Amino acid sequence: MGSIPLPGEMLQTSFEDFQRQATLMTSCTLLWKELSDHFSSLEQDLQKKSEALREKFQTLDDRTKETLDGLEKREVSIEGSVEQALVKVEERKEAALIALQKGGKEEFDDSDEGVLLKLRSFCTKMDSAGFWKFVTAKKKEIGMLRVKIPLALSGCIDPPRFVMEAISEVFPIDKRFEKTERTNDLGWACVLILESLISVMADPVLGSSRPLVTPKVKERAKEIAATWKESLDQRGGIENVKTPDVHTFIQHLVTFGIVSKEDADLYRKIVIANAWRKQMPKLAISLGLGEKMADMIEELISKGQQVDAVHFTYEVGLVDKFPPVPLLKAYLRDSKKAATSILEDRNNPGKATYLAGRKEQSALRAVIKCIEEYKLEAEFPPEPLRKRLEQLEKAKAEKKKPAVIPANKRTRASNGGPMPPAKAGRLANAYVSSFPAAAAAPTFVRSPSHGPYPAGAGVPPYAYDRPAPPAIYGSRSPPAVSVRGDHYAYPPPEVEAAPPLAGSYPGAPVNYSPYGGCGYANGLAPGYQQAYYR
Repeated sequence: MGSIPLPGEMLQTSFEDFQRQATLMTSCTLLWKELSDHFSSLEQDLQKKSEALREKFQTLDDRTKETLDGLEKREVSIEGSVEQALVKVEERKEAALIALQKGGKEEFDDSDEGVLLKLRSFCTKMDSAGFWKFVTAKKKEIGMLRVKIPLALSGCIDPPRFVMEAISEVFPIDKRFEKTERTNDLGWACVLILESLISVMADPVLGSSRPLVTPKVKERAKEIAATWKESLDQRGGIENVKTPDVHTFIQHLVTFGIVSKEDADLYRKIVIANAWRKQMPKLAISLGLGEKMADMIEELISKGQQVDAVHFTYEVGLVDKFPPVPLLKAYLRDSKKAATSILEDRNNPGKATYLAGRKEQSALRAVIKCIEEYKLEAEFPPEPLRKRLEQLEKAKAEKKKPAVIPANKRTRASNGGPMPPAKAGRLANAYVSSFPAAAAAPTFVRSPSHGPYPAGAGVPPYAYDRPAPPAIYGSRSPPAVSVRGDHYAYPPPEVEAAPPLAGSYPGAPVNYSPYGGCGYANGLAPGYQQAYYR
């Protein structure tokens, strides 16, 4: 006969079974909630993607309609634009004939109006060589040329051909035999002339959105661009080409409307390598890089070019995705770290201090200018930055101040020794040539290896193993010195002489110039390079 379970055991078994069932129900409930949340999330994602696709379709439809309307308008306006262009050509032809009949008898002054008349004379006669020579000689008046050149080019019979001939001396290949450091960079003139041509070639009906470029001119422009690209290998690749030359190439493409989709990677490399140039954001859009701009901005940020990235974000409207204030603050932090690392150079502490100060000053100026340009004062007050910049500039100015040495009084020697000429005591640069005229040096500086004379002592003779190096007196005569045999006797001063400069030498010091032979006695260059944000 089997054993009958006790009531206590049955109760325990039932309770354990109930607990298992409750745990199972809890697990099922949690699993159901997890699955429900997962499917809800999928549904929301699908809904968002569907809305994004719907917006893209709507945008595409709008762009298609806009493009079709533009094409229709362009087709309708072609005849009228051609007629107006032909009328202008006839007017320019008549003006050119009249100018050629007059010859070179016109005289022009140096006023703005005279410059315009001179430029128009070159353009009317299609004298591209004279035009180029005249423009390159007026680099200091580039602002005025930017206004006058488009007005002058409008008088050309064939402005595109005139411009290509004018810049052909240096683009696509520099044909000059003699080059100097001062005249080597003429990219600014090429860019200026190409920019001025855009408004001249603009369609009279549609404007600059449709430049009036004939197929023959466009083909010639493509040949020039191909020649420039072929020369890259000879010059060491795009990384070794100077920025003005690269800028000229990009402006050439944009001006003549010959941008090629096959060269998109080349355009991107050029823009990234020269992103600090003010015109680069606009040129990047003209080169068809608008869709790649977000990736380019991220690349600039990764390279520590946050200020350049800010300019690009405002140009393409990506300020929400790339907020400017955090970028500018990150740029200042990176610049501070770079300056600190420069100061760790213990081999040349003077140069390290100079380079670190210049680095931080340049960063501060760039950020302050960016804040002012985009009206970010409320989010990023520039006053602390200005105060820090003033501190650095003040420290720089203090370092450049020369030490002032008090002049000794001229006294006669008690032992009847000769008194130095009066003019010797007035030579401010007798011992250190970098002293300003206001800070007079002492007439005689005692050698740092000798101590002061004891009171009442006579004049001890100074015997030198070699003749003393002559001091620097400019064009004046050195002070009279009596010679006693092989020794040089100096009159003992009755008034205690001023202590010599720290690190001074008995003879004339030599000014060492660590910066390109500029002759700065304090080892500092005269100024700091500005950040290029024009």
